[in-house]
Amino acid sequence: MRRITSSIRVNDNLILRPASTNYALGLIEAFEETWPEVSWAMPWIVTEKPFESQIYSFIEDTESKGRKGLLHHWIIIRPWDDTVLGLIGFDRITRSDKAIWNLGYWVRSSEQQHGIARLCTNAVLNWMSEGGPICIELKVDPNNIPGNRTVLRIVKEWNGERYIEGDSSITISGIRTLHHCYLVNII
Repeated sequence: MRRITSSIRVNDNLILRPASTNYALGLIEAFEETWPEVSWAMPWIVTEKPFESQIYSFIEDTESKGRKGLLHHWIIIRPWDDTVLGLIGFDRITRSDKAIWNLGYWVRSSEQQHGIARLCTNAVLNWMSEGGPICIELKVDPNNIPGNRTVLRIVKEWNGERYIEGDSSITISGIRTLHHCYLVNII
């Protein structure tokens, strides 16, 4: 079922707003704070080109496709001061033969280790579950220890599974790295 990307209230301290150019400057600031780790979540970034234009293009594309239900990306916001804390979303770039959506996320460096990724991934998975049964893929670099912990927690809480057949190499900043694949089936 196709649906437009809508705001999600995670709790009193976090809200997910559909990706839009309104948050571009905050996203760029968070991106720069978190470089180079953020490249794990956004492997399409070309390091030799200015970040700003790539982020704007990305947001314009996801905003347009979010209105059509083709992608779902949210800016993670602290509501009392509108600070951008990160990005979370679903796209259709999957490497397994089972998943329809791929879930990706990142949280700015200064806000990590506060449970934001856990809360936001649960919120978007709950949102996605409202549309009916679906298979979602998660990819993680096995050398990304915090990312692995988060993915393994998601897999445990959502009765997911390791899917070795979906493992694939992803190029990040010119380096190819094998990423492990996990699947979450929402029934």
